[in-house]
This record gives sequence, structure tokens and C-alpha cells, in this order.
Amino acid sequence: MRTNRLYSSLLPAVGVSVVLLAGTCGIASAQQTTSATYSDWVFQCVNNGTPPKKTCDIAQVTQVRGKNITFSRVAIESAIKGKPEKLIIQLPVNVSLHDPVEVQIPGTPPSTLAAPFDHCVPAGCFASAQIRDDILKKFNATEGMGKVTFKDAADRDIAVPMSFKGFHQAFDALSKASTGK
Repeated sequence: MRTNRLYSSLLPAVGVSVVLLAGTCGIASAQQTTSATYSDWVFQCVNNGTPPKKTCDIAQVTQVRGKNITFSRVAIESAIKGKPEKLIIQLPVNVSLHDPVEVQIPGTPPSTLAAPFDHCVPAGCFASAQIRDDILKKFNATEGMGKVTFKDAADRDIAVPMSFKGFHQAFDALSKASTGK
């Protein structure tokens, strides 16, 4: 894959700077948030609304090195009973919507999960996909580095590193929160 000059200085900075989106434990007005960090993944649950509704996810965020600017966010939200888990990827608005985002999972053989774009808002563009059991098993079985790839608006290939370190433990916490165990 060839990366253009515009992103060549950005992506190495992102590559060595996997930064976690870590919420704080505590109570805010009418909202309760709990979180835990598992290596490169953060598990978070939020209780809000009337009546309170609990929503949970695990996520990994990359930021531009030296800046408090989110470049990408990869999250898995808690499963709805009877449905597979859902992967949600947030990227900058400067993307090509014609091609899906791909998550490349290390292994022998390597695997890929494609996620088509759903929508864009000023905060970014979002792609999502249901995660089949065979892909989820591969997510859980690896501790290596994968990558998220997409095309920017100029049709250039962009790759963002994605760590699977701590995924298994974070996903276990998500599963327990979803089932109430």
C-alpha cells in the first residue's frame, strides 16, 4: 500500500501513539459512567436517561502525536440479545465513501472485516459492520497489531495501526456487562 506525502508524517505519529479514550469513574448529574482499561482497549458503560438505560462499549482511539486530536476510534458496542456484536469505526471527514473501511486482523492466514460507511457528521464519518463469530474469535485470539485501512477523499490509501492487546479481556468485560453477570 502506498501512502501519500500528506499523510506520511501523520501516520507514523499515529502508529506509535495509540492513545486510549479513558472515561473517569464517577457520577455526573443524571449520568453514571464506569470504565476500565485493558492494555490498549477501554471498557465503558454509561447509565443515563429516564428511566436509566445502560449502554456499554469497548474502544480504542488513535490521536495525532503531540496533539489532543482524535484521528480514529474503533469501538464494539454491547450486543443486543440475539444479534451479533457491532463494530463502529469513526474516521475524519476527509474520506472516500465509495470504498468500505477494512480492519485487517493479523494471523495465519490474515483476515479482513469490511465495514461500509453509514453517515458523516461534522465530528467524523462512521462505518459499521456486524462481527461474525469467526472474526470475533480471531479478534480474541490475537495480541498483535492489525490495521484499519480506508481511502481518503483524493482516493489515496490510508492505514492506521490497531492493537489487539487487551482486546480479549475488554471483550469479556463487555460480555459480562451485556448479560448482567
